[in-house]
Amino acid sequence: MIIDTHLHVIDRKALSYPWLENAPPLNRDFLYETYAREARRVGIEAALHMEVDVDESDIERETDYIGRLAAQPGNLIAGAIASCRPEHPDFAAYLERQEANELVKGFRRVLHVVPDDVSERALFRENIARLKGTRFTFDLVVLPRQLPKAMALIDLAPDVQFILDHCGVPDIKAGEVEPWRAHVREIARRPNVTAKISGVVAYTDVENWTVEILRPWVEHVVECFGWDRLVWGSDWPVCTPAGGLSTWVAATHALFSGASEEERKKLFSGNARRIWRLG
Repeated sequence: MIIDTHLHVIDRKALSYPWLENAPPLNRDFLYETYAREARRVGIEAALHMEVDVDESDIERETDYIGRLAAQPGNLIAGAIASCRPEHPDFAAYLERQEANELVKGFRRVLHVVPDDVSERALFRENIARLKGTRFTFDLVVLPRQLPKAMALIDLAPDVQFILDHCGVPDIKAGEVEPWRAHVREIARRPNVTAKISGVVAYTDVENWTVEILRPWVEHVVECFGWDRLVWGSDWPVCTPAGGLSTWVAATHALFSGASEEERKKLFSGNARRIWRLG
């Protein structure tokens, strides 16, 4: 069975997503019910909802919305990675509010859509360090050229658990192996980072990718991080232009067909259960 650590729900009637105007394939509703129907068919037993970069005024409304979904009987949602703004002075108060909400397992600030220096600001770094000693993780989604900035942030918060989203966002379509390859190897030397095998189909030629095109990129991440520091995510619905949830699950099984049962269990569920303390 699989724990999906990267589900997005898009409900434009409930929340505002300004970035969707520039993403036509995704500029429609992708509701939980649609995901759950397919997820159950492919063996997904639980999911963490990943924030969808809603309008800043909707950040806490998004968490409340996911909480209502999670409260429904038989729901797959086991937790939420919430949006945040560590660059703002009110982050400490926001963090305190989330500590009272058991649904929230971690946070993410999308860093490739803001100036490169945002994560270098003193307040941002001070606020990320506040996660020390909490149950919260921090997901990093950055472009390959920004990985050194991510490493600098990680080094200043060695007691915080970081999750590197989407294998470090390699440009597979363009075949730009470097500096991505070297940066992934370097970031993996930091023991408080776990890599997420997710999202990579979105960085291919979405109409013509194959498992063998993905293989060297994914295998490099596995080699660098090892089986105890990997989790899996669907990145639904971002994966839909490249074939959708079932296609990505099938590709993942093909990619890891040579792994042992114990290794696959760690990737698909065991590590996620441990990191986010899921039942």
